[in-house]
Amino acid sequence: MDIEQIKEFLIHNGVPLAISFVKALVILIIGLQVIRFLSRTFNKVLVKRNVDESLKPFLKSLFYNLLLVLLILSVLSRVGIEMTSFVAILGAAGLAIGLSLQGTLQNFAGGVIILTIKPFKVSDFIEAQGLSGTVNAIHIFNTVLITPDNKRIVIPNGKLSNESITNYSAEENRRVDMVFGIGYDDDIKKAKEILQRLIEADDRVLAEPEPSVRVGGLGDSSVNFNVRPWVKTEDYWGVYWDFQEKVKLEFDKEGISIPFPQRDVHL
Repeated sequence: MDIEQIKEFLIHNGVPLAISFVKALVILIIGLQVIRFLSRTFNKVLVKRNVDESLKPFLKSLFYNLLLVLLILSVLSRVGIEMTSFVAILGAAGLAIGLSLQGTLQNFAGGVIILTIKPFKVSDFIEAQGLSGTVNAIHIFNTVLITPDNKRIVIPNGKLSNESITNYSAEENRRVDMVFGIGYDDDIKKAKEILQRLIEADDRVLAEPEPSVRVGGLGDSSVNFNVRPWVKTEDYWGVYWDFQEKVKLEFDKEGISIPFPQRDVHL
């Protein structure tokens, strides 16, 4: 293209191009202001919804960059650039990256779900994936548990968000389920009175819901009592372990036997 052709092109297209560029510049300036306003509004929504602090930076960045990409596509389209091929390239690149990082993206999505839905929080005692422990940290890709014997377990969030989770700390109160057996020759009423007395003497046991002491079954060698007091969640294990000792000592004192499996061999 020689100088004359360039002049001819500018005469016929220069003004429309200049107008398009000015419009694109105006859209860019106004669009940036709108994005800033929407980002501030989105941040206020996150604060109002009490979204986890570790998730806020990611969500704000994702929201801002998504709006920015839409604005850039709009500006480029305004100046006459064909966007079909560009969008197709972006889509193909996104698909390739998604396939190569499938596991990582799954864990990332799981982390977003956990931090948003909050099936558990730090310091909760949970059971998942056949593992149990106290939640030490919730990261965007994994969750860290500390077992009762102080081992560290790292669970990928992808698996954690797709399977069942038992949260032992979620509720304020828990029921302690215990079974105590006595011999068939022992006094059932007396044993029941002892168990009820021990429950009433423990200040950690809640009056409501009412604790339960019932004959739960007639075993091969014992009459089994189901003892079910309600306690504060933090008192669960203390009550459980204390009752094992208290019941044994009190039964021994009152002459109530606790049978154990035995076999008689006759020659």
